[in-house]
Amino acid sequence: MYPQEYIEFLIHFHGDRDYFECHEILEEYWKQSDPGNKDSIWVGLILVAVSTYHHRRGNFNGAKRTLEKALRIFEMHAHFLSKLGINGPDLLNLLNDRLLAMETRQAYSSFSLPISDPSLLDSCLKTCQQRGLEWGKESDLTNDPLIHRHKQRDRTSVIEERYRMLMQRKGSE
Repeated sequence: MYPQEYIEFLIHFHGDRDYFECHEILEEYWKQSDPGNKDSIWVGLILVAVSTYHHRRGNFNGAKRTLEKALRIFEMHAHFLSKLGINGPDLLNLLNDRLLAMETRQAYSSFSLPISDPSLLDSCLKTCQQRGLEWGKESDLTNDPLIHRHKQRDRTSVIEERYRMLMQRKGSE
C-alpha cells in the first residue's frame, strides 16, 4: 500500500532519528517516482527531515528556511497527506510549532509525525522492534557521527550532478 522507501523513512525518522538517512532514502525514491517536481509531497517530507537535521545541529536559520518550504508544499498537497497515513491538520500544527521553536531559537527536541493509519504504524513498530530500535525514543544528542553525518558523506556524485544541471541550464539559455 505504501512505498517501502516511505516506510523506511518513517522507521529512521522515529526509530534511530537518522534524519540524514531519511533524506537519502526519500530523495532516491522521489527522483524515480516524481523527478524534477520540487513541489512533490516527497520533497516536503525530505525537507522536514533536512530541517530537523539542521535544528538538531543548532542551525536555526537553515532549519527555519527548509521547514518553511516543506510547509508550503504540505499546504498545497494537504489532501495527499491522508493518502500517506498522516493526519494533515495535526502535521501542519506540529510543524508550525516547530517553526516557532526555530524562530525563537529553542533547542531541538525529538518529535513524532502524526501517523493516522494504524496498519502503517503497526508495520513500522514491528520493523523497529525487529531491528532493535525503539520507536519514538529521544535522539541521542551525544552521538556526533549521527548528528554530523553529512561530514562523512562522499559528495562527489552530488557535485557532479549539480555541475551537470548547471551546464544543462547554460546550454538552454
